[in-house]
Amino acid sequence: MNNKDDEKNKLQLNRTNFILLLVAAIVLVVGYIIMSFNEITISPILLVIAYAVIVPFALLYHPKKK
Repeated sequence: MNNKDDEKNKLQLNRTNFILLLVAAIVLVVGYIIMSFNEITISPILLVIAYAVIVPFALLYHPKKK
């Protein structure tokens, strides 16, 4: 592979991606804290949202270039 192929294959994360990953981490921590209080309704919903929605979106999101 040449250098241009390496650039295309890398995840190019910017500030927005890291902010979304931080939000996902916060939602995960809150979900696990709520789970520790034996709340079995809200915590799984938060964890599924974080793992299945926010993290993939944060990794795959690419803002439109102007």
